[in-house]
Amino acid sequence: MTAFAIRLHPNDSVAVLVAAASRGEQCATGKDAGVELRDDVPAGHKVALRAIAAGEPVIKYGFPIGIATVDIEPGTWVHSHNLRTALGDALTYQYSPVATAHVTTEAMPEFLGYRRPNGRVGTRNEVWIINTVGCVNQTAERVARDAASRFAGIANVDGVHAFAHPYGCSQLGDDLGNTQRILAGLLRHPNAGGVLVLGLGCENNQMQSLLAVAEREGGIQRERLRFFNTQEVVHEIDAGVSAVGELVALMANDRRTPCPASDLLLGHKCGGSDGFSGITANPLLGRIADRLTSLGGGVLLTEVPEMFGAEQLLMNRAESEAVANDIGLLINDFKAYFTRHGQPVSENPSPGNLAGGITTLEEKSLGAIQKGGQATVRHVVRYGRAAPAAGLTLLESPGNDAVSSTALVASGATLLLFTTGRGTPLGFPVPTLKIASNSELAAKKPHWIDFDAGRLLSAGATFAEQSEQLFALILDVASGRVLASNERNDNREIAIWKAGVTL
Repeated sequence: MTAFAIRLHPNDSVAVLVAAASRGEQCATGKDAGVELRDDVPAGHKVALRAIAAGEPVIKYGFPIGIATVDIEPGTWVHSHNLRTALGDALTYQYSPVATAHVTTEAMPEFLGYRRPNGRVGTRNEVWIINTVGCVNQTAERVARDAASRFAGIANVDGVHAFAHPYGCSQLGDDLGNTQRILAGLLRHPNAGGVLVLGLGCENNQMQSLLAVAEREGGIQRERLRFFNTQEVVHEIDAGVSAVGELVALMANDRRTPCPASDLLLGHKCGGSDGFSGITANPLLGRIADRLTSLGGGVLLTEVPEMFGAEQLLMNRAESEAVANDIGLLINDFKAYFTRHGQPVSENPSPGNLAGGITTLEEKSLGAIQKGGQATVRHVVRYGRAAPAAGLTLLESPGNDAVSSTALVASGATLLLFTTGRGTPLGFPVPTLKIASNSELAAKKPHWIDFDAGRLLSAGATFAEQSEQLFALILDVASGRVLASNERNDNREIAIWKAGVTL
C-alpha cells in the first residue's frame, strides 16, 4: 500500500501524512517516490523524508521547527520523542523588508450592514448588557432573558445578550485597566445597537470610571446607552428590562444598508489546532486576509505566544521599520511576561495540539501566522485598544481561545473566523464562523462547524475555489442572511485576561 503525505516546501525534511499509515507502507509525496515507513504514523503527523542528524534543525514550511534530539532515519515518525524546541528568551531583531503589495482589480463586493454614526459598520443590531462587576452577573443574565422574551419579534433587533465575567471588584492598577478596556470595547462595539451597563455600586470598577475609559477611545452612542447601579434602584430586574425597552424602541428604526466589503473588520483565530491546521484552514484564512485587506478592509491577528518562532516573518512584512520595532517589542514583552512568572516561553503546544501532530511551538507558530496571509502588517495594537479599520493589525493577547477571541471583539472585529482541528462549541459576542481543518471533524460536528477546509486535502479542491466559497459565506453571515454556528447554538461569552493581583 501507498500512504500519501504533503511536503509543504521543497526544502522540508519532513512531510505530513494525510491519513494514518502503518510501518512498512511506502509513503509518497506528490511526484516523489517517497520513503518506506519505519513506524506507525497517525494522520496529521510528520514523517522524515531524509536522514536528520541529532542536533540538526528539522525543516517544515521551509523553516526550522525545532532540533532533532537523536539521529532520525528516513521514514521515521517525527514527534516529541525525537524533536525539541529551539526557542529562547528575548531576542534582538533586524528588519529585512519583503515585498507584500496585493493589488486587486475586482469590483467591490457588498454586504448589508448597520452603519453607525462614527462610520463603523455592524453585522448585527443587538442589545448588549455589560456589567461592571461579577456580582451582578446573574442579574444581567436575567434581565437579558426577560427582555428577550418580552421584546421578541421586534423588527430589526437581532437579539438581547448579556456577557458575564468574574471581574471588576478587588482589582488594582493595570489589571483593573485591562478589565475596563475590554468592557469599554464591548460598550462601543458597532454590533451593539444599544447597550445597558449594569453596576453594583461599591466595586473598584466604578461606573463613571468605565464610561470615561470608553469615551476616551471614542465611538460611544450616548443616545443608545443606558446605565445604573443596582444598589441604587428599588427593583433591578424591572429597571433593567425597562431600560432595554427604551433601547429596543430606538433600534426598531435601524435598517441594514448596502456596505462595501471594505467596511468589514475580521478577527482571525485558531483553536484546538492539529497537523492540518497550517495546511488547510489557516492558509485559507490567509487568502481571505489578503483579499479583504487589498479591498481596503481590516483583519486582526492575535495569539502572541503563537507568533514565537515566526515573528521575524511578520516583522519583514511590516509597513515600516517603526511597525517592525513594535512587533519586536510586542514579542519580547510577552516573553518577559512568561519569564516573570517562572514559565518557559515554549510552554506550548497543548495536549490536543500534540495529539493532532503539532510538536513544537515553532511549528505551531509557523502554521498559525498563515491566518494573516502575505498582507502587509500595518499596525500593532495593545490589549483592549481599538484597532484601525483597514489593513492587517497584530493585537496583543494570549493564545487562550476565550481571552484572545474576546480581545478581537473588544478591539472592533465584527465577525470572527475561527479555525480548528479538534473542535470547540465556544462562541463570542459576534458571529463566530468555525472552519474545520479536516473533514472528519466537519462530519462529526456539523452543529459546531460552519465550513470544511478539509476538502483541500482532496484531489481537485483548490484554494481559489474554497476561498471564494468562504468569502461568499462571510458576506452572507455579515448580512444576516445566515447565522453562524455559535448563534444557532446560542454560544456567546467573554473572557478577560487576568494579569494582576486580586485583593
